[in-house]
Amino acid sequence: MSSMTHSATYLGQVAEIARLIDPAAVERLVAQLVAVRDAGGRVFFLGVGGSAANAAHAVNDFRKLAGIECYAPTDNVAELTARTNDEGWEGVFAGWLRVSRLGPIDAVFVLSVGGGDQARNISANLVSALRLAQQVGARILGIVGRDGGFTAQVADAVLLVPVVDAAAITPHTEAFQAVLWHLMVTHPALLRGPMTWETAAR
Repeated sequence: MSSMTHSATYLGQVAEIARLIDPAAVERLVAQLVAVRDAGGRVFFLGVGGSAANAAHAVNDFRKLAGIECYAPTDNVAELTARTNDEGWEGVFAGWLRVSRLGPIDAVFVLSVGGGDQARNISANLVSALRLAQQVGARILGIVGRDGGFTAQVADAVLLVPVVDAAAITPHTEAFQAVLWHLMVTHPALLRGPMTWETAAR
């Protein structure tokens, strides 16, 4: 495949995914986030790899623009690596959430390609965190790809990024995590703070 063909194919897939995304699923996520904010709860964004970087960005946007108290455990590299070293990778998020006193007015928001699969030992730390969320009655939200894994099985609201190319599930899912949280954070029901460039343009 030529580089031009690859570029055209990839961008065509992006357009197809955008067309297939269910707006009602977005609205369900927005409603859950509004409920968390109205209750004075917090949102904990969980992600691994590229999704961890997305979690950090999402925390910034939802705090600054939507006025929701948010955190990402992966932003604290010292605690993350200490827990990995001392307790094992599987429990890093659950341990962090216990210290943060995760409770019923809070939400755990998973950004993940597979959504966690303990049987195959893929993102088992997400599975452990979601089991804790279930125990304490916290909301479970997610933007995931493939079949959504454990996240899709237990979530109160989840958006599955459609698969249009089995060879490009990861890049499309992680890219659309960013598209979708930006959609949500600028949603009229959530947006509270001004955006600098939009304000300057006026």
